[in-house]
Amino acid sequence: MAATTTTAPALRRKRTRERLRILGFLSPWLVGFTVFFGYPLIATGYFSFMHYNQIERPAFVGLRNWTYVLTQMPLFGPALWNTLWLVVVMVALRVVFGLGIGLLITTIKSGAGFFRTAFYLPYLAPPVAATVAFVFLLNPATGPVNAILGAAGLPTPSWFNDPHWAKPSLVLLSLWGIGDLMVIFMAALLDVPKEQYEAAELDGAGAWGKFRYVTWPSITPIVLFAVVTGVVQTMQYYTQALVAGKLASGVSIGPGTVIQPGYPDHATLTVPQLVYSLGFENFNTGAACALSLVLFALAMAVTTLLMRKRAGLLPAED
Repeated sequence: MAATTTTAPALRRKRTRERLRILGFLSPWLVGFTVFFGYPLIATGYFSFMHYNQIERPAFVGLRNWTYVLTQMPLFGPALWNTLWLVVVMVALRVVFGLGIGLLITTIKSGAGFFRTAFYLPYLAPPVAATVAFVFLLNPATGPVNAILGAAGLPTPSWFNDPHWAKPSLVLLSLWGIGDLMVIFMAALLDVPKEQYEAAELDGAGAWGKFRYVTWPSITPIVLFAVVTGVVQTMQYYTQALVAGKLASGVSIGPGTVIQPGYPDHATLTVPQLVYSLGFENFNTGAACALSLVLFALAMAVTTLLMRKRAGLLPAED
């Protein structure tokens, strides 16, 4: 009986030490999650019900900010459409193009190192510098791209100055910096067991058959990862669209200059740009917070839908 009495407190102390040790290992993540996600999310929800201009004290206004964002804001529709268009088109083309480049480099016998470096280097360029270079290359009047197209007798689009070509121009910019997805897909392709390819060849499978029945089932988890991360990143698309629109507009940007984003004709306006414009140019922090939560809910809904549909993409388990 005495042994039991002395053992129970010792066991409790041991369990307490184990819990504290686990919390110690988890503490960096817990602090980071609380400071950089939990608190900002709660604060955003709080300010979405307030009238707050970053100077005066917040005043409760109920659902007025939500009503304004969802029913009265004139640019919400175009910004949402542009964001969803970029999510569908840009993410799909980046995945297809990145996978194609990865297949090409892992298949060729010589020059793989050169092509790998050539396709990866543009990804290292800072977003602003890459966008400035692209706007210069696609300048409809002086850019070399239109000069080459004109010399070849092909149509010369206005690119970033044309509402119909502005979003495709942003997609071309994203495909130019495809190096991140290329590396991810190359790692996945090189990880496919060669024995499976040999077995497929013995069964008479050609190039398409080996890709369909060997490569694709092996890399589908990586494809799902690329799609989900691409959707999340594109939902936050801001820098390239803003810089491209301001440069293409030809307006001199100086201290205190405020330019309506989305040039030309709101074709490059995205929801993150609208959030910034509301919160830091118009000082309507409450509406900016409400719009941020709308974007967050939309990103969560799309990501959840993709994860629920993963059963149709991932290979079945035995």
